[in-house]
Amino acid sequence: MMAVIADEIDPAFEIVQPASLRAPFLFNSPHSGVVYPRDFVSQSRLELPVLRRSEDSFVDELFAQVTRFGMGFMRAHFPRCYLDVNREPYELDPRMFDGRLPAYANTRSMRVAGGLGTIARIVGEAQEIYGRRIPVDEAIARIESLYKPYHRSLRQLMVQMQRSFGVAVLVDCHSMPSGCQRDARIDIVLGDRYGTSCAGIIPDTIEAELRRRGYCVVRNKPYAGGFITEHYGNPASGMHAVQIEINRALYMREATYQPSENFEIVQNDLLEVALALAEVPHLELAPLRAAAE
Repeated sequence: MMAVIADEIDPAFEIVQPASLRAPFLFNSPHSGVVYPRDFVSQSRLELPVLRRSEDSFVDELFAQVTRFGMGFMRAHFPRCYLDVNREPYELDPRMFDGRLPAYANTRSMRVAGGLGTIARIVGEAQEIYGRRIPVDEAIARIESLYKPYHRSLRQLMVQMQRSFGVAVLVDCHSMPSGCQRDARIDIVLGDRYGTSCAGIIPDTIEAELRRRGYCVVRNKPYAGGFITEHYGNPASGMHAVQIEINRALYMREATYQPSENFEIVQNDLLEVALALAEVPHLELAPLRAAAE
């Protein structure tokens, strides 16, 4: 999808529910947004193609077909470099802002130190986004108008699935630049917070299905799952979350932000993986306390 510069982001995100929800799975693409606020673009010292380097380009399109088979789907329309919902709500770098941050802001996380907090300082190869400090009130407004509604909706969807099925599974969908890992042969990284965010059968199923289709799959290195995976994954309560990172070279031309000739192949493979997940017995995902009873 081509990037769009707009006066406002409306709607900020999209939830697509099937006519009938047949499995307790929600596929979420929080970093595929391509609607760039005009004021933000004018604030930035970088051109739009550089800002786009933090996008999970086309990841939403790779997974959107799951709704045809009774599973839920959610995607952000705002870009990650404008606001990152895969962070704590107030993971902010005080050096970026004009004014004092709230006392409850987390200013010392590793992600803030790396320039990739809730409001990013850098994109690409450590390129600074802003030429000057931005008002604290503007940062808070982004969090109130985009971050909080996004997570409120995400939480509601998970709770509704759990009520209907007894369990809920969030598949958080991302992409990685082809040159970001030492081993260029890695196609997909699965993150389950080292076995803590979901029942083992979930990443086991994903990995087995992907390997059967010829993909090189690793777990948790270098991506173990971000805030969303950690925050929504609580297997003991029947809430599961797993992150999937896809090497962009598999499905797109990274330099020009265009799908490659392999796009449909990867898209179909991922759909088949999703369908295999939907066949996982719900009993194997049930809360531990229910099993004990």
